[in-house]
Amino acid sequence: MTAPISESWARVENWLAEHAPVTRAALAPPADPADIAATERVIGGPLPKPLVMSLLRHDGLLDGWSALLPGFYSLLSARRTAAEWKIVSGFYDRITADEEGDEVDDDFVKTGFSSILYGHPRLIPIAREVGGGYLVLDDRPEADRGRVHEAEATDGVTRGGHGMWASLPVLMESVATSLETGRPVNGYRPEVNEEQRLRWDLPPLRGEGTVRRP
Repeated sequence: MTAPISESWARVENWLAEHAPVTRAALAPPADPADIAATERVIGGPLPKPLVMSLLRHDGLLDGWSALLPGFYSLLSARRTAAEWKIVSGFYDRITADEEGDEVDDDFVKTGFSSILYGHPRLIPIAREVGGGYLVLDDRPEADRGRVHEAEATDGVTRGGHGMWASLPVLMESVATSLETGRPVNGYRPEVNEEQRLRWDLPPLRGEGTVRRP
């Protein structure tokens, strides 16, 4: 059974305070409920409950250098979620989606990839990485509701096969467990750099050099 997101956040906070205090200090205070309400007005509906609970714990990060999540993703604040949603949803071709939505959904589940879903208004940006990619929370009324996907303008939306993408609470629990045990999650291993900041290293393929990230 997945732990409540507040419990996973507490584990993450405790580990960061002991091992990566700079990243711990970068966690923003709780979101203003007014900002959450404003974001819901922008996207035209309520935010998923796990996202609201996470924002009420930490309203994203205070700097652009702290990648709290594997894959070098930095959590967005409520205001930035609204701003990024406005930008990304502008890419979505609603006419094509209306005509082919069922086919796309079936193909997405089977293949794990869809370019046409990029910017779908019910794929809510929750984190961004320095290269411009997003983590989006799927709030469409289909089988993947609540699931987390990776999304990028060129490559489209990717439905990850690793269990950590099953939901935002599962993702946060996976992060907490990886931090506490040092075991990789989805191939990414938590490390602390000389600045006492959390980073995630992706071990190299056999015969390749070490991957270094900020």
